[in-house]
Amino acid sequence: MPIITVDNLRKTYGTRMAVEDVSFSVDEGEIFGIVGRNGAGKTTTVECVAGLRTPTSGTIRVEADLKQQVGVQLQDCSLPDKIRVGEALRLYASFYARPADWRALLAETGLDPRTAFAKLSGGQRQRLSIALALVGDPKIAILDELTTGLDPQARRDTWELIERIRERGVTVILVTHFMEEVERLCDRVAVISAGRVLAVDTPAGLIARAGGEHRLTFRTREPIDGLPALPEVSAVTPTTTADDAVEVVVTGTGDLLTAVMAVLPASLMSDLRVERTTLDDAFLTLTGHPAGHLAAHSAA
Repeated sequence: MPIITVDNLRKTYGTRMAVEDVSFSVDEGEIFGIVGRNGAGKTTTVECVAGLRTPTSGTIRVEADLKQQVGVQLQDCSLPDKIRVGEALRLYASFYARPADWRALLAETGLDPRTAFAKLSGGQRQRLSIALALVGDPKIAILDELTTGLDPQARRDTWELIERIRERGVTVILVTHFMEEVERLCDRVAVISAGRVLAVDTPAGLIARAGGEHRLTFRTREPIDGLPALPEVSAVTPTTTADDAVEVVVTGTGDLLTAVMAVLPASLMSDLRVERTTLDDAFLTLTGHPAGHLAAHSAA
């Protein structure tokens, strides 16, 4: 039984269409990713799910009390500069009938309760934002672009925190533009473009839709006649170089590298490079735009 079901969601702002036709379901206990370019409708979608915006049409079913069992972390965490971390958590805990232990959340996020909000680093603010989303002990946590602007170490620390959240049985909706984040965390992901869902699949499933092929590039002076006959190989493209060597591009699937090396050992190849289809490639295939062009913040 899905804990969240969205059917034909549509949201307009005057004459502007933010979300045109979005449908998906989220299973209890999973991390469900939502990706898309700036203005694709990601944030509008999750704000409708959280009850922060009213859909123009369509239906949303959430098997939880929106006010008491759904925690939300939006793109920007803004609190009064002088409020201390402990004060903020105690305040938010007072909003709930059965809050989580805010002191335990402090320990889990590694925050000092005495630190003023203005003194927090970007990563600390994001951890506080997550703690505030969890202080109501929710069944569902909606996290919107929570690692934007963080350095690599702070981003990985945040990923580990999300994984611990899921281990406690919390269902997570994760809005992101980092494909590495999706591959690391998400069980399934919805790709949204221009207010529509283009695909819902596992990260591996999306990669398979993009072809799932691998490519080997290397230089050799040995015969390559045996390579096209390999079952893993779909194409071999040789190019003679200025020094009479051959630069070879081999495209295929499965354990391509092992298959090629059985015919042509590594000692007979130089400048070997291995490229695999990535989630960025899948995003490009589905939307026509590279994932690297996804904006850090979404207005919709």
